[in-house]
Amino acid sequence: MVDVETTGLDLEQDAVIELAMRRFRYDDDGVIVEIGRCWTWREDPGFPLPVEIVRLTGLTDSDLEGQRIDDDVVGRIVEQTDLVVAHNCAFDRPMMERRFPQIPGRPWACSCEQIDWRGAGFEGRSLGYLAMQAGWYFDGHRAQNDVDAVVQLLRHKGTHGMPLLYELNENALADSHLIEAIGAAFSVKDDLRLRGYRWNANEKVWWREVPDRELVSEQAWLAHEIYAHGKGARSMGPRMTRRNAFSRYRR
Repeated sequence: MVDVETTGLDLEQDAVIELAMRRFRYDDDGVIVEIGRCWTWREDPGFPLPVEIVRLTGLTDSDLEGQRIDDDVVGRIVEQTDLVVAHNCAFDRPMMERRFPQIPGRPWACSCEQIDWRGAGFEGRSLGYLAMQAGWYFDGHRAQNDVDAVVQLLRHKGTHGMPLLYELNENALADSHLIEAIGAAFSVKDDLRLRGYRWNANEKVWWREVPDRELVSEQAWLAHEIYAHGKGARSMGPRMTRRNAFSRYRR
């Protein structure tokens, strides 16, 4: 389990200021059977922290002065790992791989996206809110606290009677398809949103990721609702990219 605190949300410009990693073992049923020590480091970004980051994390410039993450230890931990878990992989993985380009490729799992929290009886997916609904309180927005909160949430049993870690592991290791509704007409944006598509402002395209078992039905829906004659699409069909735990959530 990993978590990073950073100077902001820009994947290209902002820097990691705190990193926490904790290894744990689990069996075939998703039951955590061993929890290891937590490794935590701080790092001086080389420039003053924004006021909002100080307010959010409680870290100050003096806390980070002269501090640096141990690259070698981070590399060894990742090398010995079968699955890297983060609660926001779309952010944590690119930040980790930009800061540590030497770390070996490993499958990643996102506890925020790859668990059906609503189906498990939760509302929302933010870490603090999930922990509160599970009956726990923790001081969030510090890397070690966030790591420990997610580990505990993964032990929570879903309505299927299995730990949520079991569901996360199954979903993470299954192949999926990134579907981008290129050329979709503006008039169908609400249909896409209700279907679960999200707007990528940089690429200016609606997208959704679906598992293999849902691909055919999703293609049929798109053909009928988005790309059929009279729907105003400027493309013959969507762009699809096959993904797995090694490629998913990369920048």
